[in-house]
Amino acid sequence: MDQLAWLSKMTGESDEELLSLLLSDAEEFVLGYTNRREVLPELKKPIRDLALIAYNRMGTEGETGRSGGGESYTFDAAPKQVYDVLNRYRLARVGGKRYEVKTQQGEAVLPQGSRS
Repeated sequence: MDQLAWLSKMTGESDEELLSLLLSDAEEFVLGYTNRREVLPELKKPIRDLALIAYNRMGTEGETGRSGGGESYTFDAAPKQVYDVLNRYRLARVGGKRYEVKTQQGEAVLPQGSRS
C-alpha cells in the first residue's frame, strides 16, 4: 500500500490533494530534520505518522492545549518515538557541510579513501 492510500485509509479522507500536501510537508520536515536529500525506506513510517498527526491537528494550529466540557487536551510537537527514529538517521554537519553516503542501485558506495 502506498503512502497516500495508507493515509486515506487511516483518516477516512477522500481529498487526495489535501493528503498529498500533508505527506509532502511531512517529507520536507523529515529531510530537513535529518539533513538528507533523499528519503530512506526507514523514514517512510515517520513521514506517514507526521502527516497523520498534521491531519488530526487541523483546526488547532498554534494551540498548545485546550479545555472544555471537563476534558483537557495538550499538544506535543510530535511523539518521542517519531523523533527516536529520525535521530537514528540524522546526519551531522561538519564545517557547514553534510556528508551523505551515495547509493548505486540500492548498494552503499563509500566515499573514496574509506574502508568498509
